[in-house]
Formats: sequence, C-alpha cells, structure tokens
Amino acid sequence: MEKVNCAIFGYGYMGEIRHRMINKHPNLELKKICDNRVEKIPLKEDCELVADPRHIIDSEVEAVFICTPNHIIPELAVNCLERGKHVFCEKPPGKTLDDIKIIRNAELNNPGTKLMFGFNHRYHPSIIKAKSIVDSNRLGSVVALRGLYGKSGGKNFSESWRNNFSISGGGILLDQGIHMLDLFNLFMGGFKSAKAFLSNDYWGFDVEDNAVVILKNGDNKLAVLHSSATFWKHVFQLNIILDKGYLKIEGLLSKTGSYGREKLVIGHREFEDISQAVGNPSEETIYFDKDLSWEIEVDMFATSILNNMPVNGSNSEDAYNAMKLVHLAYQDSDFPLYYKELI
Repeated sequence: MEKVNCAIFGYGYMGEIRHRMINKHPNLELKKICDNRVEKIPLKEDCELVADPRHIIDSEVEAVFICTPNHIIPELAVNCLERGKHVFCEKPPGKTLDDIKIIRNAELNNPGTKLMFGFNHRYHPSIIKAKSIVDSNRLGSVVALRGLYGKSGGKNFSESWRNNFSISGGGILLDQGIHMLDLFNLFMGGFKSAKAFLSNDYWGFDVEDNAVVILKNGDNKLAVLHSSATFWKHVFQLNIILDKGYLKIEGLLSKTGSYGREKLVIGHREFEDISQAVGNPSEETIYFDKDLSWEIEVDMFATSILNNMPVNGSNSEDAYNAMKLVHLAYQDSDFPLYYKELI
C-alpha cells in the first residue's frame, strides 16, 4: 500500500488532532513533528521531534500539516510548496489577504503540489445534509443567511495568542467567524460588499471581541454574522432561508460537547391557507452524534495526492474567498486604523 510521508508544524490543539487523523489514515505516515517545545511532546511511536523548521523543509517528507499561529503560516507554506511538498494549512490562511495571495502564487508556480485549508465545518454532518437539501432545490433557492458563532471567553482567554494582533492579525472574526463566512460562501456566495461594526469594548484587546457583518451578493441577497467572544457560552447557529422553507443548524459536535448536540431543523413555508398554526409551520429535526469532519478533510487531502487530483473543497480559492470577506469587513469598519494600514 502506497504511503505518503508526512510532517506536522506546530503541536498544539490542532497539531494533536491532525496527528490522530494521520495515524488513522492507511496511506499516511507521520515522520516528523516540529515545535519549539519538543521536550513537552509525549510520543509513543517512531517519529522525529525537531525544533528547526528547516529539518522538515529540507527533508524528503512529501506532505506537511501547518498548525502554527497565523503569522508563521505564509512563510512555511511558501517554502514547502517551493520544495515540491503538498501542504495542508489550518485556517485562517495567514494574517492578511496578501498572505493568501502569496501562498496561492507559490501554488501556481509549483503545479505538482496540492494545497488544502482546514475549513472542517464544511464537513460536519449537519452542513453536509443541509447542503444536499439546498442543492436538490426542493426548498427553492437561498434567500438569506444568518449566523451566530461565539465563544464563552474564559479565565485564560485574554492570554491567548489569538488575541495578539502582531501574531494573529485579527480578533474573533478572523479566528472563528471566518468559519461561518466560509459557510456563507458555500451556501450562497458571490458577495460584493460588506458593512461591518467591530468592538473591543469588553476584553479591551487591540483586536475585536465582537463583530457584526452584513454582506450583500451580486443578486442583492443578504447574509448577517455576529461573531463574538462575549456570549459567555459556546454558540453555533446557522439559519438558511429559502423560497419554500428554511433550515436551521444549531449546535456543533466538538471534543468537549460545549456547543450542544448538533441538529438540523427543516421547515416548510406554510401560509394561512395551508397551516392552522400561523407563523409556526411544522418542522422536522435531525440530530447528529458523530463528527467525521477531521477524517473527511485528511482523506480528501490524501486522495488528491495519491490520485493526482485537484483539491475540490477547502482549496486555495475557497480560502481566498473567505479571507476576502474578512478583509472587506475590516476595511469597512471604523475600528483602529492599523487594520486599514496592514490588512
């Protein structure tokens, strides 16, 4: 059985997840892990631990998983692509829109490489089911979208590198809201303009802790997102309004289960001449209890490498389109001017 030799840059929360997925895949084999805290990484397998990224970049490893803070991603991705390595990057694809442009240019200049990004929400069971309903057109076309995505904060939240502008490039919108923006593109897309209001009123970071973004596409259809670090609980909700009904995704399967049980509510449009309960149509609720999104992503990446196929989902165009929406929001906001200078 053909094996693809892999390496991981960064061994935090996401690095550990990618490690498990690599070990599960029959065609992938982990050879190296790069982290500046190698002495703290417990391993029970034959895998080299290194602190210098060059030990991977200059090695014979064929595919890399970049699970580092945002400011490190572009340089690692470009160096690996230029050495002919296949690259899987976590989201966001760097700190700025220019970062993903640089990465895409390296991909273009090295056409034998495969490049994929970690937008795993696309592959959650509720999203897959909702997308199949939308694509079937049985409830008509999408009219509007509304998303809520937020964190509980926490006593150590203020210490996270994700709230340090020099490392992350943005706040809750770039860190977490970008997942919802990617889903907006998946279900409707074609957004041309954005209005955004950002605040850091509670946590007082130099990045936003709340963002409200209104998007309009070329067909004058709207999408609204509230991304927040002050919900005081983990919240995920996506409403998809269609011509003949609606879909509501609520909860998100996760390691901790803190977002609640993942479910999809399917409702059909019923006016007074159809329903006796005005404004309260009948609904069907589907619950999901198994998240295979991490496995699906890694299998897609492996399959594209082994079969020399294009990366069809969460590719560099998808990453660029999601980052473009973050960029539009930051540019529109009246948040501190460094966004307008640096994003």
